[in-house]
Amino acid sequence: MARHVVLIHGIWMPGAVMAWQAARLREAGFDCEVFAYHGVTRGPEDASAHLAEVLARGPTHVLAHSLGGLVALQALHDHPALPVHRVVCLGSPLRGSGAVHGMRQRPWTAATLGLAADLLERGFDQWDGHPEVGVIAGTLPRGLGHVFGGFDGEHDGSVAVAETRLPGLADHAVIAASHSGMLFSAEASRLAIHFFRQGRFRPESQ
Repeated sequence: MARHVVLIHGIWMPGAVMAWQAARLREAGFDCEVFAYHGVTRGPEDASAHLAEVLARGPTHVLAHSLGGLVALQALHDHPALPVHRVVCLGSPLRGSGAVHGMRQRPWTAATLGLAADLLERGFDQWDGHPEVGVIAGTLPRGLGHVFGGFDGEHDGSVAVAETRLPGLADHAVIAASHSGMLFSAEASRLAIHFFRQGRFRPESQ
């Protein structure tokens, strides 16, 4: 089993925001490395290409927040031989983001998305790659995403739970956390650690 984890932040965030999750992973016995990128100015394609170089170094897991999850899956799609065992995405709109679609209709908000807009809005149709992928979604609606997205059903303030349910996932969990709150959530840490060890978030997961 891989004992190394690469952590990937989301849009508008520095790599340092992954420090809380990295600390809990280290306490559980994992070696951690944070991958930082510029999704707005350089785009997810550039990020995924550089991420692939990092992931190629040896067996690893991935823990990614928001856009970071899409960047990770894009890298794994483009480079299927990468030695990645399991991926946990925190609040990643893997099916595409309605909030981003709404933001792109307004010039003053579209500009803040930069080159990340296309991948965030489009997402993926399904996951059929080798690594097992699990998603943790939040249901604490704190954030401005609903202003642009008009969510149906539960959401974390930025991403709807439905937008995280990608066909082909190994497991899916829902917790009471906001989109940014998942970066600090002890429950998210526990679930991610269990997934990295067992391929499931909880023993009772179906």
